[in-house]
Amino acid sequence: MNLASLYRRHCSFALAITIGTMGGALFTWLGLPLSWMLGAMTACGIATVLRLPIAGSQQARPPMSAIIGTMLGTQFGPDTLTGITQWWPAWAGLVLYLMTAATLCHLYLVKIVRLDPVTGYFSAMPGGLIDMVLLGAERGGNESIIALMHSARIFLVVLCLPPLLTLSTNMDSGGQTPGAIYRPFSDLNLMDIVWFLGTMAGGGVFGRIARLPAPFLIGPMLLSAAMHWLGITTFIVPTAIIAMAQVVLGTTVGCRFSGVAPRKILWIFMASSGSTAILLGVSLIFSFLLQYTIDIPMAGIFLAFSPGGLAEMSLAALALSIDVSFVVTCHISRIMLVILGATFIKQMKQSNT
Repeated sequence: MNLASLYRRHCSFALAITIGTMGGALFTWLGLPLSWMLGAMTACGIATVLRLPIAGSQQARPPMSAIIGTMLGTQFGPDTLTGITQWWPAWAGLVLYLMTAATLCHLYLVKIVRLDPVTGYFSAMPGGLIDMVLLGAERGGNESIIALMHSARIFLVVLCLPPLLTLSTNMDSGGQTPGAIYRPFSDLNLMDIVWFLGTMAGGGVFGRIARLPAPFLIGPMLLSAAMHWLGITTFIVPTAIIAMAQVVLGTTVGCRFSGVAPRKILWIFMASSGSTAILLGVSLIFSFLLQYTIDIPMAGIFLAFSPGGLAEMSLAALALSIDVSFVVTCHISRIMLVILGATFIKQMKQSNT
């Protein structure tokens, strides 16, 4: 990449961040939940349709994910391990949910949308975007369609969750948690800053070495949780830094359609709206049934089973007063199950041909 193209890319990203920040500020002024992320995502999504010269940055997402992971780790407590042993009905329900939802989505994408079986299969799996694109491309799927379908799914899920939670559970989607209370920079002393930055960096390295799904989020989250449990540090993440991370993450999601023709964007969203409706509908049914088996409200189960991105759904849990540890562990389990299942099934199909 020459200097001129590099300069244009940086300018495109700077413009995207500016638009995303304006969108986040507007949504915050309106008092909407997940305002910085949802506002940035919506504003940049509209900008891509208007063909504005904006672009996301692959290098910007990992450090922002590390910030979110480090912050989420502060929300875990000693009772989390006890809770995990009591949430076993949710793990069983999660397996049945994935089998049901993925099967219905695959049938919809292949029979109605008319995608080829491989592309439809990996577009239907509610797993990590990067993992599904790589696995689908290895097996001859259309990686562009897979990536756009998953991007549209995450966009639609984040956009629809607050009103869906309000309608289905009578929950106030504008609720705040203690973790969402405003935290100024003055709450951090010098050692807190050292521990915060060290947790981000060390957690990211650990996540990569351990080959964790979403390594830059899960690695810092686990390290942060361990350090807080052990009493090594009690740092909190300032609100302004969390808002900045949300803007970058929202901007990244919104910019995934940059350079795509408006007609194709419309087709992708129309196709994805059907599969997203299936996934959310099945999530709602399982949430209604599982609320009687575990001590988690229906809204928490619904969010834990919702097919959004791990970072986005974790932030939603924090903003909507829902048990963060339950939501995070469910989404990590979902991603791992989808990756393992997709790999196993495709290998079985290849061995039979």
